[in-house]
Amino acid sequence: MKNISFDLSMLRPVRFIIVAFTCALLIFSHALPAAAISTAKSNPEKATTQLLDTQKETDKLSAEPPPGLEETIKKSNEGLNEVQGAADIDKMNRPENSQNAKTVEDQVENILGKITGQK
Repeated sequence: MKNISFDLSMLRPVRFIIVAFTCALLIFSHALPAAAISTAKSNPEKATTQLLDTQKETDKLSAEPPPGLEETIKKSNEGLNEVQGAADIDKMNRPENSQNAKTVEDQVENILGKITGQK
């Protein structure tokens, strides 16, 4: 019985450290809630222009009878799809612009190599 009480008394400092760490974590997470506030702001007018162009195309298509197969194929070959066209095509990942992209496996191997001290 004496050994058990001795072992439990050894855990009191550990419990105190865990509680103190948890309290500090709660205080700092409450004090610094939005670290993303300092990020660069996007230009809302550029997005509005793209949306208005897409809306004009949608309104034009909905006012007419449904387009035929040839017209749909021709329109969809101009960009991403027949309504969106080529809007934001430079921001999308495609095989043509992703040749130098790292795979998830490469990234995981790189991180594991840093952790284990290899590479």
